[in-house]
Amino acid sequence: MNLSDPQELATLLEGILLAAGKPMSLERLGELFEEEERPEPKQLRDALAILALSCAGRAFELKEVASGYRLQIRERLAPWVGRLWEERPQRYSRALLETLALIAYRQPITRGEIEDVRGVAVNTQIVKTLMDREWIRIVGYREVPGRPAMFATTRAFLDYFNLKSLEELPPLAEIREMEPEPEPIPLPPPVSSEMLDEDYIPPSIQALADLALREAGEEPEAPPEAAEPKEETSFRSLLVELDEMEQGLKTDFDDLIDLPPVEPRDAAGPLPAEAPSAAPAPATPVVAIPEPEDDYDEERALAEAMREEMEALARDRDG
Repeated sequence: MNLSDPQELATLLEGILLAAGKPMSLERLGELFEEEERPEPKQLRDALAILALSCAGRAFELKEVASGYRLQIRERLAPWVGRLWEERPQRYSRALLETLALIAYRQPITRGEIEDVRGVAVNTQIVKTLMDREWIRIVGYREVPGRPAMFATTRAFLDYFNLKSLEELPPLAEIREMEPEPEPIPLPPPVSSEMLDEDYIPPSIQALADLALREAGEEPEAPPEAAEPKEETSFRSLLVELDEMEQGLKTDFDDLIDLPPVEPRDAAGPLPAEAPSAAPAPATPVVAIPEPEDDYDEERALAEAMREEMEALARDRDG
């Protein structure tokens, strides 16, 4: 085989990559040749470029990832090719994927910093799973109290996700656009007031009961007529009604005060003389009655004077 011919070298590299089943770097490919026949790195790159062109229109392609070059099935054929394996691919939890994304985009990062971003504690099993898959590794320890370990991604992580370097990670803005919007939660239909009644029977059940009665030769009872809904009184009509009621209300109550009639007399005239009696009556003290300011005070003063006079007479009789 003429290894100086790029076409023949491309065919040889195709066979090597198909047999390897994993990515091969240029250094590793060069180690497969004897010292005297080993091609230069530039010759290997030219041959790989020819191989990539020859894969056009075929079921596989040449892909460069972090660990090197590999031949892989095209992604659009994966749903059918994947059925060759009965074992279903492992599904990862949302917590594990969130932890892996934080390490990929913010590496190196500590476990405490991951917990600060997510707001919850990181399960130890998640870190163990990622390290067993060789997707993350410890790259050092932060110089803070406790010296927590700092995590970063590995070449195996880039190979698994078909990436050549971290620069090929999709921007976070694209990831947010890919995330589906949460679907609105449908609300239950409103419950009518009649459904809250203890005697309420759903129409479907009532129809089955009526059918059973008809099959038994009985006629179901007619449903009671629904009461006409009461007309609701609006606030505006209520204000109008109150305004009409206020128009006929009585606001002057002076005519309801019934004062006893008072006979007018001359304040300067003499008091009427008492009629003589058979027995001489004891002298009655005269009580000076001040002139009231109005008729109502005068009537009250007269009544008070008469009461005091009667009391004095009673005391004289008793004495």
